[in-house]
Amino acid sequence: MVNAGASDLHLKVGVPPCVRVNGSLVRLDEPPPSFQDAQTILDQVLNPRQRQIFDQTREVDLALGVPGLARFRANFYQQRGTYALCFRQVPMRVPSLQELNLPPILAELARKPRGLILVTGATGSGKSTTLAAMIDVMNNEDPRTIISIEDPIEFLHTDKQSYISQREVGLDTESFAEGLRHILRQDPDVILVGEIRDLETMSTVLAAANTRHQVLSTLHTPDAVQTVNRILSFYPTQQHEEARFLISATLQAVVSQRLIPRADGKGRVPGAEIMLSTSTVREYIEDPARTAQIRQLIAEGAQQYGMQTFDQSVMSLYREGLITLEQALEYCSNPNEFMLRIRGIQATSDRSWDGFEGDTGEAEEKKVVEAPDPFL
Repeated sequence: MVNAGASDLHLKVGVPPCVRVNGSLVRLDEPPPSFQDAQTILDQVLNPRQRQIFDQTREVDLALGVPGLARFRANFYQQRGTYALCFRQVPMRVPSLQELNLPPILAELARKPRGLILVTGATGSGKSTTLAAMIDVMNNEDPRTIISIEDPIEFLHTDKQSYISQREVGLDTESFAEGLRHILRQDPDVILVGEIRDLETMSTVLAAANTRHQVLSTLHTPDAVQTVNRILSFYPTQQHEEARFLISATLQAVVSQRLIPRADGKGRVPGAEIMLSTSTVREYIEDPARTAQIRQLIAEGAQQYGMQTFDQSVMSLYREGLITLEQALEYCSNPNEFMLRIRGIQATSDRSWDGFEGDTGEAEEKKVVEAPDPFL
């Protein structure tokens, strides 16, 4: 798996192993593991408590390290009455934001003293890696107390300027909610919550961010607008107005990611939508009728604030030659509009893409139409 540069390894009884390379599954030329093979792996890897959880629930999350090789996040589960295993590779060293090709604004967000920063996206979109890189920025620059609650712990941080405590659900605390219940008595400057899964965790996260702490966490949402709606969905309808005011007061930024295969075939590169909490964004969060219009604020806030939509991010990656046009069209949110931009067609009143569009290298001159763009 490591030699192949794979992100994931899949094993199940009776089927040859598969690895995921650059987002695509590749079947290995290896014999299918037997039931006894899978049983042996479970016996070697799981500690008594993890084995008890697996026997009771038929699934368990864990992390393990192979010295000198890598760390792995793993999930063991059952399917069709037999064992299945999934391993995800976690590098031993925390990569920098520059190495990840993430916008510099994320380093500025990491330096903020308070507020809630959410990194969102589908499973496998690099959320944990981005959070680890942001924690590393703090650790290299500031004497802060950083406490994380993770399930399981993935990247291991060594104290530099900061004092870092990493707590694992099931090993160091019973749950995210239980760990957060006591965390304010542990004198944190920064709180990292691996994932927000329920109302109790969400409420505690917002309360901590509202009491002058910096809080970082993740949600499985594709963009900023749906992130706001997802937070609201944790609360009963009668509490939505109160929740909107709390979100607007505490939310500093939403970073939504998708990983796109590189043009050179050497891994993947993140496309990122970035919403920053400006005064207008806060107003739109508070007003249910205007929340959906936050997308337009993000598009228009690129030059002044450093925000960007996902499609603006994809355009930059394409212009830099990091991804192909085919990949750009596959992964962007609006392929029709994106293709018009590639061809140089835009409305004269629309300057939200300034800075994301450059010379296409084509002989034709850039065309400008007076009518509003129908895809906006």
